[in-house]
Amino acid sequence: MRFGYTIIYTDDVTKSVEFFENAFGLKRRFIHESGYGELETGSTALAFASHDLGKSNLPNGYIKANESKPLGIEIALVTEDVEQAYAKAVNAGATSIKEPSAKPWGQIVAYVRCPDGTLVEICSPVGS
Repeated sequence: MRFGYTIIYTDDVTKSVEFFENAFGLKRRFIHESGYGELETGSTALAFASHDLGKSNLPNGYIKANESKPLGIEIALVTEDVEQAYAKAVNAGATSIKEPSAKPWGQIVAYVRCPDGTLVEICSPVGS
């Protein structure tokens, strides 16, 4: 068993992929007209699917991330320059949740919320 994907259901797959490209510098793997797209993030893919696809996958429904408080789950993106990455994300349209701050274990962490509702932790490597 290995972790393969995190899939975010969204109103507009292309807009979500473009936001992550602009805000975080991730590269597009592909977007399919069926309502699905992926970004290059290493061995685990960050993917987006349309709410229509989500409804077909989860017929009993789900809570849309952009229609609630932040959900109790986050995407963590690791960088050496949290302050710069945080500023870039906010300038690209993310909502600031918490400005960069130091954790007791030495990590720098910030939180933003993307237009599609995704909660993103921008953090330095642990022990940096």
